[in-house]
Amino acid sequence: MSGPDTPVGDAVVDAAVASDPVAADVATDAPEVVTVGAATVDRTYHVSNIPAADGGAYADTVEESFGGVGANVAVATARLGRSAGLVARLGDDDVGDRVAVDLDAQPIDDSHVRRKSGTSTHCLVLRDDEGKRSIVTAGDSARTLTLDDSDRAYLFGADATFLTAYNPDRVHQAALELAAHPDAPPFVFDLSGPLAELAGRGAPEATVDRWVETADVFVVGEVAAEAYLGCSGREAALELRDRGAERVASTMGPEGAVLVDDDGVHELPATEVSVVDETGAGDAYVAALIDRWVLGGESAPEAGRFAAAAAACNVAEAGARGGLPTREDVDELLDER
Repeated sequence: MSGPDTPVGDAVVDAAVASDPVAADVATDAPEVVTVGAATVDRTYHVSNIPAADGGAYADTVEESFGGVGANVAVATARLGRSAGLVARLGDDDVGDRVAVDLDAQPIDDSHVRRKSGTSTHCLVLRDDEGKRSIVTAGDSARTLTLDDSDRAYLFGADATFLTAYNPDRVHQAALELAAHPDAPPFVFDLSGPLAELAGRGAPEATVDRWVETADVFVVGEVAAEAYLGCSGREAALELRDRGAERVASTMGPEGAVLVDDDGVHELPATEVSVVDETGAGDAYVAALIDRWVLGGESAPEAGRFAAAAAACNVAEAGARGGLPTREDVDELLDER
């Protein structure tokens, strides 16, 4: 874990965004994939039901694990055999202590995970018997993340870079400037939640619009697609293509996914397994897409089939990273189908 416990002011952020994207030396030792996003502690309550408004539920067990979209995608990528690194911020509290220990134990580069004053981001997850879940996030470390020159060089030196919409807008503005450079690596953007959930802590609609036109792959789930576009699935994929997206992955959970590229529209089924916990399914899916579609150069149908199987492996176990597979695990599952 690196970085002093020093607050970062708006002036520093503004200067970083305004500087030349490649003013700092490109990090030649950057891993293949660099992800930007949260690393969290997830406290999961196994509940009798997901409560509606003014409703309630009973939790018969409570479990604690580690998550966060940025950390999940980095660890999932490493499990698939790619070198991976994470840019994130932790607070100086006991949650940050535990997350730091976990990240140090993972097969990823955590040298760009910094400890700063404040509370670490953490999640409360309600999960029912069918694996459905609702998530509440708290803590300020993820929403106060900034990119300094070394982070920017790190992103620029990777073979592919991933950002979740949950990152604060100043991070997106710096990343969009990098992505616009002619020598930039492929950028993958995941609209991880509906716009209302992102308000005040993630990418606003105007920034999402820019990612549609800038990202090499734009990923969106059905809930986020409905909120952003008023449609999901195939319609959302086609709408994003019409808005200028280069490649699109529109995911629909057990209903499969629609991938769009220069070769056309590809409707792909999900891989059927007994679902224990849906948490982290999308992160496993995105990591597999980066591995096969972005870096591996496979066709959309091939990459989509692999990604669906990777997500299926993960939902078969509890926790955001409970079933993150190796390539051999995914190939074995595909061979069974």
